[in-house]
Amino acid sequence: MATAHKNTCVSDAAGVAAPEPKPALRPEQGSEQHSEQGSDRDVPSPENLLQEYNDLRERFQRTTNALGSAAHDLKTPLSILNGYVEVLHSEKLGPLNDRQREVLRDMQSSGKRLEQFIQDFLTYSALETGGLRMQFELGNINECLSEVCRLWSNRFQEKRLALYFLANDKLPSFPYDSPKLERVISNLLENAFKFTPQGGTVWLHAEPHMWDRRAADQPSTAERRRQNLTHPNSVRVSVSDTGPGIPAEFHLEVFDDFFRLPGTENLEGMGLGLAIARRLVQGMGGKIWVESDPGAGCKFSFLVPYKPGQYKPVAAASKGKTR
Repeated sequence: MATAHKNTCVSDAAGVAAPEPKPALRPEQGSEQHSEQGSDRDVPSPENLLQEYNDLRERFQRTTNALGSAAHDLKTPLSILNGYVEVLHSEKLGPLNDRQREVLRDMQSSGKRLEQFIQDFLTYSALETGGLRMQFELGNINECLSEVCRLWSNRFQEKRLALYFLANDKLPSFPYDSPKLERVISNLLENAFKFTPQGGTVWLHAEPHMWDRRAADQPSTAERRRQNLTHPNSVRVSVSDTGPGIPAEFHLEVFDDFFRLPGTENLEGMGLGLAIARRLVQGMGGKIWVESDPGAGCKFSFLVPYKPGQYKPVAAASKGKTR
């Protein structure tokens, strides 16, 4: 920065006061001053803030749409490749030796993982652009949970993990979006599967819950309590594991888009599983959170109301930071 001048003057031969000449700027001082002026120009004026925000939102929408389009374009050729692998593995085109079977099993496993990544991108894009709508139908959530456990049981057995679920007869039938609820539970089970070491245990549990969710249109505290706390008004679903746990400072960030815990950057996944689960739960009018201590495992829980239309979904912009 330029050196500040002292408020002094010198007299020339005629006795006229002349200002002290400015000292020459060093190159680094000139660049620093220029940088400060440039940064000032980069700051939008208050009247341009709205335009800057709209431009940023439009750019974000274009990027999200591009991700979704790319994922959709990859889905079809990948499905064809996976289909050929299954045909070869079935030996309908000829017998295989042990080495060929092993290679095909690896190809099949990798193809399924890539298919899951693509589906995550498609779901994320649809959620971000508002293209994913909830479709609530009356049903028993025990059937949904049992189906997800059945789909995951083989993978858990292969890793020597115990997966426990016992249906809860106290849960009533209520309207919910079964495919999206299955996706939430599957993402939570996948997270537990990924971080729980061999020989560990994972529990899936559901129970009725009295959720004291204060609606703005209810006039008084007493009336709210009479309406909300007399009987259970929601279901609480939990996935617990015996993994390494999550430090308290990351309990909110784990639900952010593309977030990876420090030290897990080399593990599979893109950091979208919990972010997608958060958005889906919020779309059903519920909320999701985690309870964990390092070395003591994790317990991910979420609430879904029995009457999904009674409350407005939590805004996606909250980034899961309400508890």
